[in-house]
Amino acid sequence: MGMTMTQKILAAHAGLDSVEAGQLIEAKLDIVMANDITGPMALPILKQMSDTVFDKDKVVFVPDHFTPNKDIKSAENSKAIREFSKAQGLKWYFEQGKSGVEHAILPEAGVVTAGECIIGADSHTCTYGALGAFSTGMGTTDVATGMATGEIWFKVPSAIKFVLTGKPSKYVSGKDIIIHIIGQIGVDGALYKSMEFTGDGIACLSMDDRFTMANMAIEAGAKNGIFPVDEKTKAYLAEHCKKEYTVYEADEDAVYDEVIEIDLSKVRPTVAFPHLPGNAKTIDEVEAMEPIKIDQVVIGSCTNGRMEDLRKAAAILKGHTVHPDVRVMVIPATQKIYKECIKEGLLDIFVDAGCAVNTPSCGPCMGGHMGVMAAGEKCVSTTNRNFVGRMGHVDSLIYLASPEVAAASAIAGCIANPEKVGEK
Repeated sequence: MGMTMTQKILAAHAGLDSVEAGQLIEAKLDIVMANDITGPMALPILKQMSDTVFDKDKVVFVPDHFTPNKDIKSAENSKAIREFSKAQGLKWYFEQGKSGVEHAILPEAGVVTAGECIIGADSHTCTYGALGAFSTGMGTTDVATGMATGEIWFKVPSAIKFVLTGKPSKYVSGKDIIIHIIGQIGVDGALYKSMEFTGDGIACLSMDDRFTMANMAIEAGAKNGIFPVDEKTKAYLAEHCKKEYTVYEADEDAVYDEVIEIDLSKVRPTVAFPHLPGNAKTIDEVEAMEPIKIDQVVIGSCTNGRMEDLRKAAAILKGHTVHPDVRVMVIPATQKIYKECIKEGLLDIFVDAGCAVNTPSCGPCMGGHMGVMAAGEKCVSTTNRNFVGRMGHVDSLIYLASPEVAAASAIAGCIANPEKVGEK
């Protein structure tokens, strides 16, 4: 019986010739990561098991959720992981002002690469599947165990194969595609399964598209999302990563629970309505409704704060002004991206349009700071979750969308079609 791409990576890290879905294994870890919320909770557990981490080059801390620190508690949390990282001599500690959002900075800095087995104390750790790695989020106890021992147990996931064909239209990106998919299979449609993306349509997707799609695999309940390593992946790794890597490919006779075909040419700009990422509606369906007036737009996060995302948003906003009833926050995901925005003149476009440009941070995504919403307010956000109370008051509403839909909506004052920006 053949193995999927994910199963091959897990087998290799468990020292086994083969594994099958449902099998319990103990696998060696290449990277273990935590942030300023989960890291401080993991430290006391870690210290019960070991005085030192298993490998100072493979344990990573990234303060990003409540940074810049919004209050005393968040400052104490950041202090805890800062001091621990220094005492342990960790290679990878990303301080505020020198890094960014964890799931953007780890690939950018070359911390993660293809073929690795990665866990993180954050559910969107599955982002690194875009590079052809197995990466998944875990709880703080598991992550503390991983930091102490360099190993963790897994139940080998079964898989759904998504065959992508065709080429997406101009205003359709990875965000539209993944919301479309989650809308099709549901928020539990891939529960504890691997979402394995294949097909010739992948060649039409940029690395940023792939990061976005892998990032939101968890929103379909998946254990991980993963892409094959192609020429675009290899070019990205050549630019960002100095580590050697292994390319794994699914066997031709690999077993999948389902095979789902997605014609990218038929995917439309898509919005996830409150209160689930799977509550998907195309922009055409939205336009058939009464206008949905909005109060806020957020462009950024580990899902859509990369360079390509900001270029797309700026292209829409250029020469326009944000609607007087709307406030907009643009948050580049890393300092490197922030600098590139300056170099390319994107910050001028954002500021001239009436946007607030903030330092790299998770910020408003989980209602942390810099954009918390009041009761009754509506937000179009490029983030990954729109649960009740996710960005503030439980009576606020979040609509998930691509950077282009978000930018068009900022101009219109309501959820808008980027294809029609400038139309009266």
